[in-house]
Amino acid sequence: MTAPRAFHALNPATGEALPTPVPVTSPEALAAAVNAAARAARPFARLPGARRAAFLTAAADQITALTDELVARAMEETALTEPRLRGEAARTAQQLRLFADLAREGSWVDARLDRPDPRRTPPKPDVRSLRVPLGPVAVFGASNFPLAFSVAGGDTAAALAAGCPVIVKAHPAHPATSAVAARALQAAAAATAMPEGTFTVVYDDGHDVGLALVRHPHIRAVGFTGSRAGGQALLAAAQARPVPIPVFAEMSSVNPLILSERAVQAGGAPLVAGLTASITGSGGQLCTQPGLLFVPDGAAGDALLLDLARALQAAPACTLLSGGIHEAYAGGTAALAAHPEVKTLQHAAGEGRGVHAALYAAPLAALTSAPDLAQEVFGPVSLAIRYGSLAALTGALQALEGQLTATLHARPEELPAWQPVLEVLSSKAGRVILNGFPTGVEVGHAMVHGGPFPATSDGASTSVGTRAAERFTRLFAYQDHPDALLPPELQNANPLKLWRLVDGQRTQEPLTPEVTA
Repeated sequence: MTAPRAFHALNPATGEALPTPVPVTSPEALAAAVNAAARAARPFARLPGARRAAFLTAAADQITALTDELVARAMEETALTEPRLRGEAARTAQQLRLFADLAREGSWVDARLDRPDPRRTPPKPDVRSLRVPLGPVAVFGASNFPLAFSVAGGDTAAALAAGCPVIVKAHPAHPATSAVAARALQAAAAATAMPEGTFTVVYDDGHDVGLALVRHPHIRAVGFTGSRAGGQALLAAAQARPVPIPVFAEMSSVNPLILSERAVQAGGAPLVAGLTASITGSGGQLCTQPGLLFVPDGAAGDALLLDLARALQAAPACTLLSGGIHEAYAGGTAALAAHPEVKTLQHAAGEGRGVHAALYAAPLAALTSAPDLAQEVFGPVSLAIRYGSLAALTGALQALEGQLTATLHARPEELPAWQPVLEVLSSKAGRVILNGFPTGVEVGHAMVHGGPFPATSDGASTSVGTRAAERFTRLFAYQDHPDALLPPELQNANPLKLWRLVDGQRTQEPLTPEVTA
């Protein structure tokens, strides 16, 4: 048997191959990994939440212990700065601990108990339901977050907390970083005696391994963060299977940010600084970067854009994450600059692989006649759409595609008049921000990082925050089962002390046999 083909990650600053080759996962190794995950699925799902919590906590501890090595490898492979990567490593550990807390407490399974009534005609049965794990999940590492949305990232943490084994397809732009993170999770799995096959990483510099993973009959769901084209390819593969599976793909968003005239007049330097940071942070390579600004016509809007262009020009150039992203950015900004109704306010050119932020402007009518102007260009670029009336603005917003976020800057006294705009934004986005900026996604219990297509493939879910675990479950009900055969979450005594919905009322109280008879 021949050795598996190997590939080199590229230094994004120079385009040169980094020294350590990474072997591509062979078909035999992929099949072995998926089969092991399938064997682990039932024993891992049966583990109490406290055991899964111990695994996730140990993984967080390992990530923290390996932070120096993770940051060093990620700086080589992504050109992201050390402060940014150290913050991302801390976020990765925090996510793992947050999902550990979720698994330990356990009420997220949404246990519901409808008690029987034998006196009713027809008799009412005893029905009890909860969320149960789907089975092995394929997770695709993201290019722009080599830690927090990658091997040990949010999708992995959510699936493991839900009781699903995980196979991660490492992103080819940072395989060495992925290998260090994989070592952390594998050490945690061994230290906490998780079933063999609970967590695995596979590698490829192309698409073959990822597509084979999605098509494997043992895979039950997919988590993906990346391009629209990549997400749609995985969706097509998942739907073409004899038994289709869900794909939870975060794909494309321009995150419209709307400014009222009064907000512009009152904003001054803090508004310009906030916009600059949101457009250029992490080289603009954030899924919530505001790529589309709506700025009022007139002198105040003119002055804001002039100041913003100067601030973007003064911002340091950045190295984009990969040659492919650099090529797409160059093509996207060139297309904007060449559009007959688009005016260039700040050019994107830089030296070598470095790029400066770009800013363009166009009238609202141009967006109406050329909707492709609202397509995402991944990187530090924004298109300012100049609008006149609130009615015209509302109509243009209604024509936008689905978004992860939408933002409105308006003065408090204006908000009643802006309610129609807020209603449109709420129908288009998973999160609406008022007088803030969309970048900087808080990881918590209430966060929604999702949105209507094409922001995500499933607008009913989130990929950030503890609700993300729900994606990797299905609802299951027991009818007229003896108490001893029920899982602890549904037993009368409520041994886990969960919050449960009993006959429509939220309670932690146990049920006595007399009550349930």
